[in-house]
Amino acid sequence: MTTPRLTAAAYATGGLLFLLYPAIRPSGDDAAAMASTAWVTGHAAAMIGFILLGLGTLGLHQVLGDRLSLRAAVVTWIGAGLTLPYYGAEDFGLNVIARRSLRDGAPALMELAEEFRFGPVAVTMFAGGLVLLGVGTVMAALAIWRSGTLPRWSGVPLALGFALFIPQFFGPYPLRVAHGALILVGGLWTAAVLWRSGSLAGRQSAGATRT
Repeated sequence: MTTPRLTAAAYATGGLLFLLYPAIRPSGDDAAAMASTAWVTGHAAAMIGFILLGLGTLGLHQVLGDRLSLRAAVVTWIGAGLTLPYYGAEDFGLNVIARRSLRDGAPALMELAEEFRFGPVAVTMFAGGLVLLGVGTVMAALAIWRSGTLPRWSGVPLALGFALFIPQFFGPYPLRVAHGALILVGGLWTAAVLWRSGSLAGRQSAGATRT
């Protein structure tokens, strides 16, 4: 596949994973939720989604080739790098603590989960990473807007989804699922325009070869 199509696949798959994250993840944050397979699966989907977002933004730069899209890729990668350690601990570490708490009948162990979640270094890295992901996707949307080759609005829903990533944590569970759906729409829209871009480039290349 060409770069636009590979990039489209990254955005589309990533968008789907960000919907599956809240849809699969248990709605609660108690020991039973954290000990479940759904907890591990849902958070793993988000982690893969962050990686695919970084790959998609890098691919977008390869398609557009401008400085703004390059900066968007760099900022997005840094944001993903700061976010993923927290998600990894949230996924696997809290799952181990919760399973041990339930097995031993020791609810006090769940205090460790709260100590991790709100530890100053961990939560600062996590919040900073998500802010940078929001900034990176907004920069990518601006690069699309200015490109003159892709539909102007096609990057906006995805940028809006990541700009709202932190606020959605404080909303009710249905809102979190709706937020995942917004990212899916954004990922699919960006993927669609990039896929068409790749198809158009392929036809133009074939036409040039024939002439």
